[in-house]
Amino acid sequence: MSELLTGIGELLTNDPERPKIADAAVVVEGETIAWVGEASQAPAADRRTFLQGRAMLPGWVDSHTHLVFAGDRSAEFGARMAGESYAAGGIGVTTGATRAASDATLTALVGDRVHEAVKGGTTYLETKTGYGLTVEEEARAARIAAASVDEVSFLGAHLVPRGDDGEPVDAEEYVDLVCGPMLEAVRPYVSWADVFCEEGAFTPEQSRRVLEACRDAGLGLRVHGNQLGESGGVALAVELGAASVDHVNFVSDVDVDALAGADTVATVLPACDLSTRAPLAPARRLLDAGATVAIASNCNPGTSYTSSMNFCVGTAVLQMGLTIVEAVRAATWGGARALRREVARDGAPAVGSITVGARADLHVLDAPAAIHLAYRPGMPLTWGVWRAGQQVVAPVL
Repeated sequence: MSELLTGIGELLTNDPERPKIADAAVVVEGETIAWVGEASQAPAADRRTFLQGRAMLPGWVDSHTHLVFAGDRSAEFGARMAGESYAAGGIGVTTGATRAASDATLTALVGDRVHEAVKGGTTYLETKTGYGLTVEEEARAARIAAASVDEVSFLGAHLVPRGDDGEPVDAEEYVDLVCGPMLEAVRPYVSWADVFCEEGAFTPEQSRRVLEACRDAGLGLRVHGNQLGESGGVALAVELGAASVDHVNFVSDVDVDALAGADTVATVLPACDLSTRAPLAPARRLLDAGATVAIASNCNPGTSYTSSMNFCVGTAVLQMGLTIVEAVRAATWGGARALRREVARDGAPAVGSITVGARADLHVLDAPAAIHLAYRPGMPLTWGVWRAGQQVVAPVL
């Protein structure tokens, strides 16, 4: 079956040759896009859907989330809003609650979070382990995540956990565990490795050990870096050829130049920056320097409890200095690039663009243009969502 989606008021494609098309149409065949262009030139199809002048974008590609968790950290958030600083210590609170949850509970929680994300236009999702921090719990998180999302990252190096006596375990011994038995246990379920390279978490030297062991095991690399200071995470990510380095709130001119000359994507997390009252990541500076930028939600219980990419994109326009075309591209093609999915891979079509041959992941707004995401911040603008050619969110008429 083919479907003609026509009457599109504004179409953002991420095609460098035609990034925006007015009065557009798209033909979907199976799970991929078969044709893109002006509505007046559209070919016939088995079915026709008229979108009445609404805007269409690629589905959001959320390349950084932490969905496998239980528990609540709203009290921590309230304390932070009252002036307390964030230093990553709350991760331990979530670890305890997550370990105590059953498989069924965790599976249901992740499913609910994925459903919320899809309702907001997200069609491709990465998530991480990192709230188990034992061999058994990290393997369980990886298994549950793999059944629920598109890409899974191993984040055993999220924080040095505490032992039964309540004291932190030896950091070097824990890194040995991450690089050995833990990595072996999660390997069947994950395609990426991540590490929190930051003061209070893992040093650059410890992070290097983890990343090199995971690379040798065949995993792609990602880095949490430069969130709380110039931690060395950017330099390490670029040196090791990581697909992305995420947060990047504090970057030097050397860091910016390195990212501009590398294939490593700089992923900014605007909802997290607002939640932690951190300086906003310098997305404008990075783009102007020539770096590839992605926008992701960082959905997690402590510092960014939202999966709303609409909100993140609106924030990038309102407060980070991006144009709407730049912000949408960063939240779609940029996220896909951060996951090395902007091109076909392993026989699967590319995601993150509305181009012939790409997966038909489409996000229709109840607005005539994408700028409404910033013009009307916080409004429920997602009208319809297609994922791999199937409409998974339909308007309530």
